[in-house]
Amino acid sequence: MKTRAALLRTSPVGRPYAHTRPLSIETIELDPPGPDELLVKIGAAGLCHSDLSVINGDRPRPVPMVLGHEAAGTVEVVGSNVHDLAAGDRVVMSFMPSCGHCLPCAEGRPALCLPGAEANGKGTLLSGERRLHCQDVPVNHHLGVSGFADYSVVSRQSVVKIEADLPLVEAALFGCAVLTGVGAIVNTCRVRPGESVAVVGLGGVGLAALLGAVAAGAERIVAVDLAEDKLKLALSLGATDTVLAADSDAAEKIRLATRGGVDHAVEAAGSAKAFELAYHITRRGGLTVSAGLAHPSSQISIPAVSLVAEERSMRGSYMGSCVPARDIPRFIALYQRGRLPVDRLLSSTGPLEEINEAFDLLDQGRVIRHVIEF
Repeated sequence: MKTRAALLRTSPVGRPYAHTRPLSIETIELDPPGPDELLVKIGAAGLCHSDLSVINGDRPRPVPMVLGHEAAGTVEVVGSNVHDLAAGDRVVMSFMPSCGHCLPCAEGRPALCLPGAEANGKGTLLSGERRLHCQDVPVNHHLGVSGFADYSVVSRQSVVKIEADLPLVEAALFGCAVLTGVGAIVNTCRVRPGESVAVVGLGGVGLAALLGAVAAGAERIVAVDLAEDKLKLALSLGATDTVLAADSDAAEKIRLATRGGVDHAVEAAGSAKAFELAYHITRRGGLTVSAGLAHPSSQISIPAVSLVAEERSMRGSYMGSCVPARDIPRFIALYQRGRLPVDRLLSSTGPLEEINEAFDLLDQGRVIRHVIEF
């Protein structure tokens, strides 16, 4: 069949994207789903820095590629081996398919699935196949989703069924921003009521982490960013303190305000400097978590002795250390009960034709989440 899609033909591409037009809206060919795959009609897809990092070359991926990994839609066709989903079911995409058989999957850590990571790196589905073509040239999938298209073929292991009463524009946010940010708080940090949390970097993931800290019952929540408007938004979402990251004494201010540092500091900016700041504001015996994807060449510098002398811990958090089939329904339930107002992260919506202009807004920090509506 034919589908309209936002196609990235080369990377990196310079700014501003409204002029350089890295994503061209084209009609491409889409093969039928394989035995363990689905054809999904995309209803909404959010713009994320992980998409932007492919456009600007920070995270090299094979091109041509249809981007988009934070998406929700409706199942149209199921493969012959898929028996637990049917046409008409609504689903949220997960950007890491899990095979269920490798060691990380067996340990209950599907975000670290080995075949899933290999497939994502190569631009294929979990099966190793590519279902996208343009003029007989194979087109790569982005993180098994390729959500910037009217239709997408995905692995069964890349979707989670949701109830039909959740609007798809809101549902899409749960596929990345909420999964990664809230998951970093409840799964990686395991924040308990009364503890203190700092979030460094207030994009979609960072603000979702802040919402997760509120829902988890954190007593002190410190929001840190370079933008004053994001700090104001953080206060309205439940932050108890805000600090401008550009201040030369930002770390000292936070340590003084929290009597030596926070129990948990989450870096969500994708920056080595942001992680170093997060580390310096973590208390003795505390945990510093990185949930942002820094440039592959970035290096961090921390006092090595503090790991022992202060019994400090550092952890990475990919996809919020989530089990999508478990956590996406839980997070949606919290949202529907008013305890996780992720709709506050939605800055704007627009059509696929305006996607390059929307990426400029994301790149400039003028939106938290812009969602393409189909």
